Amino acid sequence: MSDTVRIFEVGPRDGLQNEKTPVSVADRIAFIEALLDAGLHTIEVGAFVSPKAIPQMVNSDKVLRGVSHRKDGEFAVLVPNEKGYAAAHAAGAREIAVFAAASESFSRANINCSIAESIERFMPVMTRARADGIKVRGYVSCVLGCPYEGEIKPEAVVDVAKALWDLGCYEISLGDTIGVGTPLKSRQLLRAVSGVVPMASLAMHFHDTYGQALANLYAGMEEGARVIDSAAGGLGGCPFAPGATGNVATEDVVYMLEGTGIKTGVDMTKLVAATNQISKLIGRAPASRVANALNAKGRAANNQ
Repeated sequence: MSDTVRIFEVGPRDGLQNEKTPVSVADRIAFIEALLDAGLHTIEVGAFVSPKAIPQMVNSDKVLRGVSHRKDGEFAVLVPNEKGYAAAHAAGAREIAVFAAASESFSRANINCSIAESIERFMPVMTRARADGIKVRGYVSCVLGCPYEGEIKPEAVVDVAKALWDLGCYEISLGDTIGVGTPLKSRQLLRAVSGVVPMASLAMHFHDTYGQALANLYAGMEEGARVIDSAAGGLGGCPFAPGATGNVATEDVVYMLEGTGIKTGVDMTKLVAATNQISKLIGRAPASRVANALNAKGRAANNQ
């Protein structure tokens, strides 16, 4: 197995946008800076979406302008359409992400249009991004299951992933939005999608609702996938998927990778500190097993 894996940290966007408690611009910037200091270099920092639809992401332009744009950091922002793209570009975005679903029902519930219509919306965005020299990442949600349609066939995911790839996305992130995947199904999915998108350009974005995320990631790594989306503390969830938990926790991913001999360059102590701070702000304990174990270990040591 290759000793290189890229972690794409999504806590400040995909994580926080699904938390009930809004976090201020200053605190979001501090969170991102703490993640950078911990050794995470690729971070999704915001979304240029309707503040009425997702109030947690309001003032993403201020967040993007406020973070330290140092050489070892890459920041991505989510945009749903041309209006969002224009705002992101004006704020200095160098990478954006667009999102589609592998489920028609989820697409209509989430962004109020069909899958085909969503792809059509991205065409002018891709044209402008290409002209401006801005990288575009593509997300596909509900790749292993949908809260409305149940199991999703790999062929449906292949079609959407190919459409985004053909539009010019440099990487396609496959999202198990409701966390129902298993290692076998994850393998089958990656094998199918890698037939139209190179494995090196696929990212695994798995939620941990049924406790399978790490097993699914490991299975995907055995297939050759080398990009993992994760959120510090396991932040997030899915408002359209009742009971769905957050993203797989970055701490848990780092612990697994390091345990298999893959060096991540992440300082676990600093990462847990960042998680503890944001968890305090949103008023709930981390969903990360590693963070909770290390916190308990620290408390026990202090009580001796």
